[in-house]
Amino acid sequence: MLKSFCISFRLRNAYRVNSIIYSLKQLPIIKKILPSALYKNKAIKISGNIVSILLEILNIFLGKLLYLWLMIFSFLSLYQTENKDTFLHLFFFLTLAGAILNTYMFNPTKDKYYAMILMNMDAREYTLSNYIYAISKTFLGFLPFTLLFGFFVGLPIWLSSVLPLLVCSAKITMATINLRKYTKEKKVINENNPPKSYWVFLFIFLLLAYGIPFLNITINERIFCFLLIISIGIGLFSWLQIWKFSYYRKVYKELLSNTNIFLINGNNKQEIVRSSSLKNIEYNEQFTSSKKGFAYFHDLFVKRHRKILTLAIKKQSIVLLFLFLFSIIALLINKDIHQEINNLLLTYLPYFVFIMYLLNRGQTVTNAMFLNCDHSMLTYRIYRTPKVILGIFKERLKTLISLNLIPATILGIALPTFLFITGGTNNPLNYAVLFVSIIAMSIFFSVHYLVMYYLLQPYNVETEMKSSTYSVAQFLTYFICYFMINLHLPTLYFGACLILFCILYSILSLFIVYRLAPQTFKLRK
Repeated sequence: MLKSFCISFRLRNAYRVNSIIYSLKQLPIIKKILPSALYKNKAIKISGNIVSILLEILNIFLGKLLYLWLMIFSFLSLYQTENKDTFLHLFFFLTLAGAILNTYMFNPTKDKYYAMILMNMDAREYTLSNYIYAISKTFLGFLPFTLLFGFFVGLPIWLSSVLPLLVCSAKITMATINLRKYTKEKKVINENNPPKSYWVFLFIFLLLAYGIPFLNITINERIFCFLLIISIGIGLFSWLQIWKFSYYRKVYKELLSNTNIFLINGNNKQEIVRSSSLKNIEYNEQFTSSKKGFAYFHDLFVKRHRKILTLAIKKQSIVLLFLFLFSIIALLINKDIHQEINNLLLTYLPYFVFIMYLLNRGQTVTNAMFLNCDHSMLTYRIYRTPKVILGIFKERLKTLISLNLIPATILGIALPTFLFITGGTNNPLNYAVLFVSIIAMSIFFSVHYLVMYYLLQPYNVETEMKSSTYSVAQFLTYFICYFMINLHLPTLYFGACLILFCILYSILSLFIVYRLAPQTFKLRK
C-alpha cells in the first residue's frame, strides 16, 4: 500500500508541475520567452516541484485557517450567545454540511483517472492509501487553528485538540454512506454533482448553524462533547466498512468514465459535452420572437436555454427571500442584537462585494453561451465580423444584467430594511446607498465577466480552457473581492465611491470591447 501511495504521489506531483509549466507558457509575454523544450529542463522541473510542495502545504493549512476564520470566528460577534458555545455550535453543523459535499473519496480528479484507469493500479490500495493521506492532512491542517481559535473563545486545550477528529469522522461516515448507497443501488455519488437530497440536507445544516443562534439557542460544551464521542464512535465503525469494501475498481470505473474531463479522445469528449448540453435545451415550436436581427437570434437562444440560464438564479432568489423573511423575524424577536447589526450595516458594506461576487452567475452563463452557441457559431466567418459580435454582445449584456438583478434586488431591499428595523440612521442617504450599491455591484460583475469572455475568450474547439490570462484575471477578481472583506468603511462614502467606480468601469469596458472584441473573440487553438 505504501508503494501505491508513493507512485500516486509522484504521479500527482508530476501532473501538477507540468500544469504549472503549461500555465506559464500561456501567459502573453512569458510564452514568447520560454522555449518549447521547457518540460525537459531539470532546473525548471526542480523549481516546479518546489512550487508544487509549497502549494501542497498551503492546501493543508491555509484553507482551514480561512474556513475557521471566515465561516465561524467572524460570525461570533453577530450573536448574543456565549462565544464558546456559539463556536462549538457553528463548528458542529458546518462540519456536517461540509461532509455532505466533500468526503475526498468521491471527487473525480485527473490523477485518479491516470492511476486507476490508464495505469491500472490496484484501486483498493490506491484509494485507501490516498484516503488515509487526505484524512491525515485534514487533521493536521485543522489542529493548529482549532487550538488558536479555541484559545480565543475560551475552550479547554484538550477539547480544541480533538475538534479535528469530528471533521475526520464526519467525512469518513459520509464516505461510508456513499459506499453503501453504491452497494444497494449501484449508484455512484459524484461530489461535483451531488443528488438534490444532499442539497436539502446542506440547507438544513446551514440553517441550524447560522439561524438557531439568533434565537439564543446553541449547543453547549457538555452536549457537544456527547455528540463528539458519538461521532468518533460512528467514524471508527465507518472506517472498518471502508477498509472491508471490495468494489473500489467498479466504483471508480463508473465515476471516472462519466466525467468528461477524463476522456482523452478529443472527438469523444466534444461529443459527450455536446450531448450533455443538449439535455438542457428545450426544443419547442412555440418558442418564437417578435424581435429582429441579433435580438431575434439571442432571444431564441435564451428561451431554449432557460434551464441553464435561470435555474441557479431562481434557487438563489428563493434562498435569499427565505433568509430575508427569517432574518426579519429573528430581528423582531431578538432586539438585543439590533445595535450590533446596525453598526455592521453602516460599516461592513465592503463585505458585500465578496457576497455579490459569489452570487453573480456571469461565469456560468458565459460558459453556457460558449458550449451551446459560440462553440459552433465561431467557426463561421460572418459570426466573427464586428457588426455581429457587437450586436450579440449588447443583447447578452442586457440578459446577463437582468438575470443577476433578480437576487441582487432582493438583497438590495433587505439591507435597508434591516437598517430600518435595527434603529435606522441619522442620514437617510444610507438607505439609498445600500440599495443602489448592491445593484451597481450586480451590474459591474455582469459587465466584468462578459467583457472578460469577449476579450480573453479562453476555450478551444474541444471546449477546453486554454487561456492562462483568463485564469489570472479570474484569480485577481477573486483576490480583490476577498480583500474587501477586511475593510471597515462608512457605508455612505464607500458606497458612493463604489457606485461611481462601477459606472466608470462599465463605460470603459464597453468601449474597449467595441474596439478590441472583433480581434479577440475567436476560438483558441
